[in-house]
Amino acid sequence: MDARVKTYDDKMQKALDFLLSDYQTIRAGRANPHVLDKLKVDYYGTPTPIQQVGNITVPEARMIQIAPWEKSLIKEIEKAIMASDIGITPNNDGSVIRLVFPELTEERRKELVKDIKKKGEECKVAVRNIRRDANDSFKKLAKSEVSEDEIKNLEDAVQKLTDKYIKDVDKAIEEKSKEVLTV
Repeated sequence: MDARVKTYDDKMQKALDFLLSDYQTIRAGRANPHVLDKLKVDYYGTPTPIQQVGNITVPEARMIQIAPWEKSLIKEIEKAIMASDIGITPNNDGSVIRLVFPELTEERRKELVKDIKKKGEECKVAVRNIRRDANDSFKKLAKSEVSEDEIKNLEDAVQKLTDKYIKDVDKAIEEKSKEVLTV
């Protein structure tokens, strides 16, 4: 692969990776510890990810258990969960925090699928913007000593990459939607 095309391939891959990591935070009725990935706890004045202040386990299909390494953090972790958009009230027994995920309603599943599709479309737009940037940079090369045929080949290579990543995004949308709609 041409080095000039490789940089755009890397950018498209990053857009897809971002989408996939974003999809991990969407809960599909089952307990998924990734819903806590974006949450930070005030740990001695420093915002710290929950994963770095305690053990996170999934003892049952619809429950996440957080066992903080310091008991004093329980209130902070609870506060962070309440302030987040997870939509679950934490249960605290003094030593561990439990998050019990309710079954998703049909209506909520459909809302989640809409959100999944919206995020997928945003990723496709990002990939297409990268393609546009690539083509613009290739057109600037035309003003130097690069032949029109070579520029056409570069544009074709970027179009093939774009098609590949759009297909990957569609596949990710389909898989995540199916996961959310499965009862």
